[in-house]
Amino acid sequence: MPSTVLVLNNEQMEGLISMREAIDAMEIAYRELGEGVARLIPRHRIQLPKKTQPGVDYWFNNIPAAVPAFNTMALRIDSAGVRVREVAGMVRKDFPGDYVGLVLLFDIETNALTAMLFDHYLSPIRVAATSALVAKYLARQQASVVGLFGTGEQARAHAEAFCEIRKVKRIKVYSPTRANREAFAREMTGRLDVQVQAVDDPRAVVEGVEIVIAATNSNEPVFKGEWLEPGTHVVTIRGSDRHVKQRETDPSTARRADIIAINDRAQVKLDGQPELLELLDQGLLRWEALHEVTEFVLGRAPLRQDERQITVHYNNVGMGIQFAAVGAIIEKKARSRGVGTEIPADLFITRKGGGLWSP
Repeated sequence: MPSTVLVLNNEQMEGLISMREAIDAMEIAYRELGEGVARLIPRHRIQLPKKTQPGVDYWFNNIPAAVPAFNTMALRIDSAGVRVREVAGMVRKDFPGDYVGLVLLFDIETNALTAMLFDHYLSPIRVAATSALVAKYLARQQASVVGLFGTGEQARAHAEAFCEIRKVKRIKVYSPTRANREAFAREMTGRLDVQVQAVDDPRAVVEGVEIVIAATNSNEPVFKGEWLEPGTHVVTIRGSDRHVKQRETDPSTARRADIIAINDRAQVKLDGQPELLELLDQGLLRWEALHEVTEFVLGRAPLRQDERQITVHYNNVGMGIQFAAVGAIIEKKARSRGVGTEIPADLFITRKGGGLWSP
């Protein structure tokens, strides 16, 4: 057991895990979850109005899970302000002001807190790695052209992740702000050594591609499902909660899908996620048609049978197993390289005795 708790900020974690390592770690974590070895509690959030900041709510995020393969229990917690407003004609959720975002890592065997990681750096990696893991099973093997909505950190991570699982030759990218999409194209062309092209029309992102990725912060559909060409694999990363309804895709995207992948079925109902729940409630989609990531990893879900099938992955919720898997690798590498700030572990341990006998 380490004698210290390791604290790592976002900058200190950069470069400590590769995207390939993250994808492989996700496969291990989802396999253990499907086998009933890893355990989790669904994501829960608390949101309520702030008394001193009109239009801004207090927002608390809580995501726990244990993954024995990494001997790690992870708890992601966030304490922040949140607001919903219109940007460039689209409804957006953002987080004004400073916030606390941490991933706490615990040793399953010793119960000890071993690390506190800032969560911002981890999130794009674990989301993109999960998207890429599913695409490894569902996207066409020869897929080489990607259409990408979004130019933020999630979009960057997804571009990198999909280059790991397919031989990507070209990426078409769109966001509402021309300067952002053009800057993204220049940056990612150099970083990935593939052609990244900024396009001026959302429809151009979807046409002539084998993979469509929506990695935005939009609360409204960013493309029409009717635009999808046969054989396309679609990824959307927006997952609503009970307080803010978010969707990057329209109902026709799900209705055209031959195979639907989802991180967690239970979260659809728990958070009232409209992309799927509306169709389920109307009888236009069956619960049995939603296949969780674990089912693909364990070979229990249907796979693409021909080149014309449309497949869709609703990366609908952050899961604690993602943080446990990626966090454990980062902590191990940081300790071996002497990166981070170490705090005596005794500060966080309750010793039995003196009337203290149980949590």
